[in-house]
Amino acid sequence: MDLKELNYVVTVANEGSISRAAEKLFMSQSSLSQAIRVLEQDLGTSVFVRTTRGVRPTAAGDAFISHAKQILQQYRTACSEAADIENLNGGTMIFGISTYRGTYLLPPVLKRFRTLYPKVHVEICEMDSIDLEDQLLEGLLDLALIAAPPVRIRHGVSPFMRDEIMIVTTADHPVMDFARTCDSAPELSWIDLKDTAAFEYIFGPPNTVLGRVGRQALRDAGIEPIGQGTDLSASFAAAMAREGAGLAFTYRSCRVPGDHFRYLRIGKEGIFLDLALAWPAGKYRSRAASALAELFQEMAPELLER
Repeated sequence: MDLKELNYVVTVANEGSISRAAEKLFMSQSSLSQAIRVLEQDLGTSVFVRTTRGVRPTAAGDAFISHAKQILQQYRTACSEAADIENLNGGTMIFGISTYRGTYLLPPVLKRFRTLYPKVHVEICEMDSIDLEDQLLEGLLDLALIAAPPVRIRHGVSPFMRDEIMIVTTADHPVMDFARTCDSAPELSWIDLKDTAAFEYIFGPPNTVLGRVGRQALRDAGIEPIGQGTDLSASFAAAMAREGAGLAFTYRSCRVPGDHFRYLRIGKEGIFLDLALAWPAGKYRSRAASALAELFQEMAPELLER
């Protein structure tokens, strides 16, 4: 048994599926299944129970996976310390960010990071902020960009930037008849949510920060919105809204430029969300993770105003 096999087991456990884990590991499903069977034979017990919906760990598997995670974490820490001694001349770090926000914020930062540190590999973990907190608490990430204040993390959090939750629509949508110019920001328009009651919303999942805050804002305004697509991703909902199919909530940092699109502030004061860079408590902070965090802070103004 080697580190590669431990990584196989942990990836299958995280994905809950042999097929999804195989895709993430860039290997065939049959090869991964065979590797797991060989490992289980070596252990003399089953690590996973196969079900119609995927796999789940057995009691013995839970214990083994917990130790496997610790071993892999210690190995990554050792590699990071060795790479730091060599002045960022190699190594790997794992960075967590939500898929929707990451689509817009991460590419320019990562492009510059790779120019500065071409031999450092950054592995991306895509999850919602609440799930990223769990990963940080388990020590499975080196750094993550999360919504603030965090729900469970109490230490190792650095303020990053302030984002704004907005409504996206088209320039010719009838809701624009109710839009008003912001006194404090003439380049923006704002809308009273009560004026949107007659229009259809395209909602993303309610268990995300964006979905939760958007729904709460409508409830606070006393609105029972006309809604559809509660299982759509935030990016899918915003894309449909940009085509005129309805109204959707989005982030200011995730705006897509275009003359045909409009982004509306919610109320005169707007609804804002703080973002933070978070570290796992008690874990070694590699120079690579620190360098990426510093680059995010440096690029924050241009990321928000792109």
